[in-house]
Amino acid sequence: MKDLLIEKIKSKECVVGIIGMGYVGVPLALAFAYNNIKVIGFDIDEIKTQNINDGISYFKHIPSEKIKKVSEQKIFTATTDFSVISDVDAIILCLPTPLNKYREPDLSFIVNTMDSILPYLRKGQLLSLESTTYPGTTDEELATRISSMGLELGKDFFLVYSPEREDPGNPNFSTSTIPKVVGGTTKECLEVGVALYESIIDKVIPLTSTKAAELTKLLENIYRSVNIGLVNEMKMIADRMDIDIWEVIDAAATKPFGFTPFYPGPGLGGHCIPIDPFYLTWKAKEYGLNTRFIELSGEINTSMPEWVIHKIADALNEAEKSVKNSQVLVLGLSYKKNIDDVRESPSVELLELLRAKGARISYSDPYLPRFPKMREHHFDLNSVDITPEVLKQMDCVVISTDHDDFDYNMILEHSSLIVDTRGVYRGVTSDKVVRA
Repeated sequence: MKDLLIEKIKSKECVVGIIGMGYVGVPLALAFAYNNIKVIGFDIDEIKTQNINDGISYFKHIPSEKIKKVSEQKIFTATTDFSVISDVDAIILCLPTPLNKYREPDLSFIVNTMDSILPYLRKGQLLSLESTTYPGTTDEELATRISSMGLELGKDFFLVYSPEREDPGNPNFSTSTIPKVVGGTTKECLEVGVALYESIIDKVIPLTSTKAAELTKLLENIYRSVNIGLVNEMKMIADRMDIDIWEVIDAAATKPFGFTPFYPGPGLGGHCIPIDPFYLTWKAKEYGLNTRFIELSGEINTSMPEWVIHKIADALNEAEKSVKNSQVLVLGLSYKKNIDDVRESPSVELLELLRAKGARISYSDPYLPRFPKMREHHFDLNSVDITPEVLKQMDCVVISTDHDDFDYNMILEHSSLIVDTRGVYRGVTSDKVVRA
């Protein structure tokens, strides 16, 4: 069974099914399709599946032409019918793994999806989980369910964990050029998983277990979270000492060894870095361990929006104004520059805090013309065009996400007060600019 499936993959006769047509699933599907491997995308959102079948992209950083080319050839199609899972040879889960209101792992998307596809699993298939999660999830939640169907892992069904490493909007890396980590439930599972990903990825790194692969993903993002937490704390110290933290970081980065630059901001955004540390701290408690270092960095990063609001309030106070009833324009709604992803965006948190303090809020983001639907946040706002007239009406402009599309010279010229959280105006001497 193993050899037959590997041969099917290598000959590109296999069909790949990807569940979750989001920021991870669509680029992955395109990688398979552009390597002449038929791929079927699954999603519960009929609008997404219809867009894919019509060759329309719903992501700013993915041009529609790229989807249209392979959808017209029927190499990449999409459906909401999960019974079609029985027709695919490889199943890849690209599903969200958020936190619940107690900041504990929420695996409901994975568990519910697995339960819904179980009746359609068959011998000779591979299943790969790409969602970020705590070590043990693949074995505890997926392997047990598959085995309950009478499928023997490593013999007639194959299970791996291979964490996604997408970086939306990064022009330097694509799905195919980012090395892929893979861990299998058994040695045979690993062989099949490696074969699948080697068909589209330049370099595949096999690990000894799914747990090792799961922890690898957490380490990658916790490393970033801890270092961002450190530099955010350094930012507050530098602010009290009236030192430009951006100048300090740029200077330290000239050292050719022993230092990697990380940059402060208004908080952490995206689906990974703000969430992943909590997955490990939760699981570590099962082993009687307290991850104090990781949790401390999380506390610092989570507090950043409040710190920015404090800086806004102080800046307005210096101008003899209060936050209440002040016109505040937040520049950038997405969690990082040049994309349209608002997941866990600190910009949204800033809007919430400003609204709670009575500010008259607005935002501008060329990638998000209207505030999107979100589970926990709602604003009836449209993006405003940045013009000299609009800027002159504002009591404060907050640079939260430093999109390249913004005309920062014009913003500086026509604004009366700018709170800069991204170091856009590093090196600029102006009474208008407040570092935050």
